[in-house]
Amino acid sequence: MIRIGIVGTSTISERFAEAVGVVDGVEVSRIASRDAERARAFAMKVGAAGIAVGLEELLAAADVDAVYLASPNSAHVAQAQTALDAGIPVLVEKPATLTAPQWEELVGRATARGVVLLEAMRSAYDPGLAVVADLLPRLGTVRRVSLRYEKRSARYDHVLAGEQTNIFDPALGGSALRDLGVYPLHALVQLFGVPRAVQGVRVGIASGTDGLGSALAVYDGFVADIAWSKITGTGLSSEIQGEEASLRIDAIDAPRTLELTPHGASAEVIRVEAPENVMVGEVERLRDAIDGADITADQDRTTATLRLVDALLAEPLR
Repeated sequence: MIRIGIVGTSTISERFAEAVGVVDGVEVSRIASRDAERARAFAMKVGAAGIAVGLEELLAAADVDAVYLASPNSAHVAQAQTALDAGIPVLVEKPATLTAPQWEELVGRATARGVVLLEAMRSAYDPGLAVVADLLPRLGTVRRVSLRYEKRSARYDHVLAGEQTNIFDPALGGSALRDLGVYPLHALVQLFGVPRAVQGVRVGIASGTDGLGSALAVYDGFVADIAWSKITGTGLSSEIQGEEASLRIDAIDAPRTLELTPHGASAEVIRVEAPENVMVGEVERLRDAIDGADITADQDRTTATLRLVDALLAEPLR
């Protein structure tokens, strides 16, 4: 049994604990927070047996074999370094780091110590994306890829009211690109590899970060456009267009309904069977990595995605 300590008491930590509960071979053993009462209340909520006040206490606990870091983006690097130096496997919520060089340093540190380091990019382990990959040969030569994740956050109302909030706070690494844009970017890399070039535009909001944006990625023979937003929503699907057929994808982060339309023919609807909790796949991957699975390709995809994010963040806000 792999015993996992969770750092953070947010909604995503709760969903992670629920996912752990349905995966064989793992369990949540402790909850860490700087506030003992908060940790205790959250531990009771998710059924964890113990708590820890701070990361150091968590890493020293005899019943912690791995940690899941769900802290603010800006805290990921230091926390991951501390855990890796303690020899504890790390699953760090996306974006794993604020820059690609930071991630590369962590990977080098993990490799040198023989410790597992994995980004919690749930879409990478979603069965829906695997089905998309399996359908690509039926499209013929791919010519255009349009991937999007646009979902208005309720916390944007705080920004509109003149308040600051974590997910829109640039000091904490808050950014619509980092929070939602990474999903289509990571899927793009996973499905088609690294583009030859990428260029984009980010629209700034009052908090000082981007609220939405678009990017254009260039491949040999086709082009990909990426859209992300945390201040608007959309009913549009993602789509991959080939010379023989097109494929519509209901949600790039968790594809469940796909429509494959051959040119001149009717659409074929493909339903994807998947766990109710979208974080199950990443929990299984962490378990398998600790059991010896090679995660080099996983780490490389994170590196490639973060390099794209770095390139887009280098452009000034509009």
